[in-house]
Amino acid sequence: MARTRKRLGDILIEMGLITEADLQGTLDAKQSDQKLGDALLQRGLITEQQLIETLEVQLGIPHVSLFRYPFDPKLFNVVPKDFAKRKSLVPLKTEGDKLFIAMTDPTDFFTIDDLRLTTGFQIEPAIASKEDIMKTIAKYYEEESYDEMMEDLPQMDEQQEDLNDLDAPIVRLVNQILSTAVSLKASDVHFDPQENKILVRYRIDGTLRTERTLPKNMQQMVTARIKILANLDITENRVPQDGRIKTNVDFRAIDLRVSSLPTVFGEKIVMRILDLSNNLTDISKLGFNETNMERFMQEIDKPNGIVLISGPTGSGKSSTLYAALNKLNSEEVNIITVEDPVEYQLEGINQIQVNSNVGLTFAAGLRSILRQDPDIVMVGEIRDKETAEISIRASLTGHLVLSTIHTNDSIASITRLMDMGIEPFLVTASLNAVVAQRLIRRVCRDCRELQPASSREKHIFEKRGITVDFVARGKGCSQCNMTGYRGRMAIHEVLVVDEPMKDIINRGGTAAEIREIAIKNKTIFLIDDGLLKVKEGMTTTEEVLRVAMID
Repeated sequence: MARTRKRLGDILIEMGLITEADLQGTLDAKQSDQKLGDALLQRGLITEQQLIETLEVQLGIPHVSLFRYPFDPKLFNVVPKDFAKRKSLVPLKTEGDKLFIAMTDPTDFFTIDDLRLTTGFQIEPAIASKEDIMKTIAKYYEEESYDEMMEDLPQMDEQQEDLNDLDAPIVRLVNQILSTAVSLKASDVHFDPQENKILVRYRIDGTLRTERTLPKNMQQMVTARIKILANLDITENRVPQDGRIKTNVDFRAIDLRVSSLPTVFGEKIVMRILDLSNNLTDISKLGFNETNMERFMQEIDKPNGIVLISGPTGSGKSSTLYAALNKLNSEEVNIITVEDPVEYQLEGINQIQVNSNVGLTFAAGLRSILRQDPDIVMVGEIRDKETAEISIRASLTGHLVLSTIHTNDSIASITRLMDMGIEPFLVTASLNAVVAQRLIRRVCRDCRELQPASSREKHIFEKRGITVDFVARGKGCSQCNMTGYRGRMAIHEVLVVDEPMKDIINRGGTAAEIREIAIKNKTIFLIDDGLLKVKEGMTTTEEVLRVAMID
């Protein structure tokens, strides 16, 4: 008698990974052609590793970790790179007439049939995570093509027109570097010129690591190719240039911001990767704790006033602004933004790109916006007194203004506005709230384990009035490249400017006095929000102390 296979959702509930409510909610929300496992992953209810282990139980097909797997390089000629990439699979080994294949979906019988017909082997599938497979493809398939490119280098120098030929070695090299960056979920790619080489470095989860070294004689060709893609002047290498590339990498829409900077050893190029399929527009996924979320929502729901988001470059300020705009976006309101640059294009919102070459600055753009009957205005950044004054004027005439400011914390943002030359009474009349934000790395959910808190950690928590016995740490696995961290999350500090605080500011009070009022209002400071997330097992104390200071 045929054995009935248990359903995936039932197994996940039995294993205690999800609840009945989680399963029902996912089934109701998922698209008709979407697999349950993919829908659960998308909602962050399980990790890819947990899904693989569950599928192993359900299907009786073994799962395999590709990290340090002893691959047979000859097999990469048996399964073509494009097919492997499109179908998310890699060949593992052969035994007699059997070819073992690691796949993300071992129930894809059409792909298995295709492989059987093209290779002549009987196919034995195993399950592996998509990220593992993409990393393997990037490492092994790309290395082979990289070696071919290096052999083609001698001919390359003579042919300048090769830069537009899609089959040219240098074009393939740049595409491959981008493809690897996207598969590794890098936020930036750095081309660092050294005296006798070029370093290709990726920023992954906020930390830079060198991925590849290119010979010095490739520098001009690589730089020229990137400049052509970004519509920059390839003959100009004495001044910084900025450009943008819109492209598809591995069937995903990717937007790249390109910056070139002349250095002693040639032009340094940095590409910021904006994955358009991954943009955060759901405010509930930004990592706000309950109190901060409630306060932030109250402030952006007000009809007028200014809400500022502060933090250094790369702290996720734009994502928070876009999520707030997405929440406020409806047919009844006119939302206009002035940004430098426009990172994500949001439907139903009028976005203006700053262009200082023709005199379209933040201040000039903002002045024009106010004649366009807006309800909500977003200014990319308050950099100077003029922009600050126009933003305040807009908020005092019945507009809600959202913007960012570069300061260390929320209280410093108030003093920074006054340093710009804004009168205290104007600050208090217009400013609703300041949100300080930082990004910290998450503990990898696949290798996370609880450990007793050290005496130093207990002391740090006690100073902030929090008790802790255990903290989570990642011991390192293939999913997180042995770092113990995977992905990032935000910590916040929401400072609401209430009447007592306004009195202090109007009297020319110090930052310490403002802080006292904030403490009375039970403001959760950056360090507190971070430590609460450590207590919940989401991150580590070291990560929080890297971005937030203890008083």
